[in-house]
Amino acid sequence: MNLARAIPGVFFCIFFVGSCFSNKYVLSVLKFTYPTLFQGSAAVSWLPGSVLFLGNIYGGSKALSILPIPFFFVLQNVSEVVFSLLVRWTRKERSSWVKTFSESLMLLSAITLALQNRQFGLNGYIWAVIHFCCVGSYKVFQRNSTSSHLSDLEQQLINYMVSILLLATATHPTGDLFGALDFPFLWSYTFYSGCFASAILGFFLVLASVKLKSGLSLVHCAVWLFLAKILASALSIFIFSIELGPLTLCCILTSHVAEALSIHANSLLES
Repeated sequence: MNLARAIPGVFFCIFFVGSCFSNKYVLSVLKFTYPTLFQGSAAVSWLPGSVLFLGNIYGGSKALSILPIPFFFVLQNVSEVVFSLLVRWTRKERSSWVKTFSESLMLLSAITLALQNRQFGLNGYIWAVIHFCCVGSYKVFQRNSTSSHLSDLEQQLINYMVSILLLATATHPTGDLFGALDFPFLWSYTFYSGCFASAILGFFLVLASVKLKSGLSLVHCAVWLFLAKILASALSIFIFSIELGPLTLCCILTSHVAEALSIHANSLLES
């Protein structure tokens, strides 16, 4: 891969890590966990995908507010298992033994991690399950959608517009509206700085993702996402307070190794 083709991937990694850290700061350090968009005839047919996208960002925000970043990525990797199971069920496709082995490792790592770290309570893991189920289902919908003529940018625009509408409608019945008004840092400079950084970095992350997908294959995009997650996990240890025991560290490393194996299995299918 030459330098010109690597530049979009480098920018993607930078915006991914920055967006992840700013989201974690607002959600976990400041503890603002109310409805957010931390994570942004064709439009009508895309609405089910937008609902799944909403479940993705809402569940992801709730889970990230409770769980450390490395834990979050281990659980998020299970979305690949959900995706594969749905593809096998809907398209009757068969996976290679490498793919099946990698998915088994991802699932085992996530289960062991959750059982080993119960101090975060049940809520964090429930939101993580909602998150990775929506992520996996969204990938399947995106793959099978009849709205394939929509560009990635158009899909994201519809997703965010629908999410804003649904979240705004749901704030009163869920009590999140009054909870947000009582937020202790509502008029704090650090709160608005964190939200502004999250919005800007999230916006540029979407643009970087679209640029990356337009110039590279799905496998190469997955490699850059993998590198970004490794970088974010490693740096988060020094920025946020995280306690990692030997078994927990083993689960995190095993999940990332399984993700690398999954990418390798996909590359074999493309070749």
